[in-house]
Amino acid sequence: MELSDFREYCLSKPGAVEETPFGPDTLVFKVGGKIFALAALDEVPTTVNLKCEPDLALDLRDRYQQVTPGYHMNKKHWNTVEIESGIPITELRKMIDHSYELVTKSLPKARRKKLEN
Repeated sequence: MELSDFREYCLSKPGAVEETPFGPDTLVFKVGGKIFALAALDEVPTTVNLKCEPDLALDLRDRYQQVTPGYHMNKKHWNTVEIESGIPITELRKMIDHSYELVTKSLPKARRKKLEN
């Protein structure tokens, strides 16, 4: 998956916004004010951080050498993923979807309802 495809897919999520609070080299994708994905623009290969349920995070790390504990993040709840190195696009989309869903579930009910409208 190219970075442009990753970005487009993240922004297609209801309520998703893109920011650069950590500087121009890191794209941050948020929903309801909370981060669900980060993309490092200066990394080769291109890496992204995605939130993940702890047991699934361990499973993905076992299945894919391109998935490692989250760089500069809580390693129990975040994975760093090389997106241009062979993981099937359908699997990458599932990882993005999972991250987005974890974050939206944690939002207050009123914020979640706004996303549904």
